[in-house]
Amino acid sequence: MNRAWFAATIVFASIVTGHLAHAQARGRGGVASAGAPVAANNPLDGNAEAILSGKGHYGARCAACHGTDAHGVTGPDLTELWPSAGVNDRALFQTVQRGVPGTEMPGFAAAGAGLTEREIWETLSYVRSLATVSPVANSIGDASQGETLFKRNCSGCHIVNGAGGQLGPDLSRIGAARSRAALAAKIRGTSSSIRAGYEPVTLVTREGERIRGARKNEDSFSIQVMDMRERIQGYLKANLSSLVHESQSLMPAYGADRINDRALEDVLRYLGTLRGVTARGAGASQAEEPR
Repeated sequence: MNRAWFAATIVFASIVTGHLAHAQARGRGGVASAGAPVAANNPLDGNAEAILSGKGHYGARCAACHGTDAHGVTGPDLTELWPSAGVNDRALFQTVQRGVPGTEMPGFAAAGAGLTEREIWETLSYVRSLATVSPVANSIGDASQGETLFKRNCSGCHIVNGAGGQLGPDLSRIGAARSRAALAAKIRGTSSSIRAGYEPVTLVTREGERIRGARKNEDSFSIQVMDMRERIQGYLKANLSSLVHESQSLMPAYGADRINDRALEDVLRYLGTLRGVTARGAGASQAEEPR
């Protein structure tokens, strides 16, 4: 089995699952049971009516993250998911239905979304109709050079495939979770989004000790942070003289003075290869986004 093709299949399954998980049943055939027989091939593939219906499902549930043109916003570009023929529709449907463990995308059945089997096939048909054969983004940048730059500048805070720091999110599947544009904005420092669990805070104790780090847990009486030395520390708010929730990410901005445009393309190409595919061809790592 082609490794790139399998990665694309897993990517799409995780993407569609997240958006379909919040839908309401439309009463056209009931919920597809996890144990029910699934067709080997999408019975609605190429069906004009199904594609039109799928476009509606996509617009209501997916466009906010993947763009009205499916080229990605915060979520990845969906037009690159079928680089070649021969998609295993049955495995794809079952992955959508069950979800992808360890990712942000819940399973259809687990979330109790009430989607019908037909609605899943319709959405798959629509996205399949948008697929491109030769994604332009894949021809940009040098992944090998990008990996070198990443290890030099980013691995101190981010884990990839088990190696790296823990102050930032695990990026082992970031290529499957974020669009190229979203990653570029995060690296350049033009994105204001910060993932939950990595919000920056600065604490000052009554003894005058200053601690900056990522907030992990907080309630009315206490706060837990990972400090810049990657130590998990808990503090009673009564023992703090100051607690500031910051809006500026712990991740530094890499402007053109630090990473030029060509180097940025290399890093983006490398990040695009990070899809959590193991040696057995299964996506198992957690998908996270940069801070």
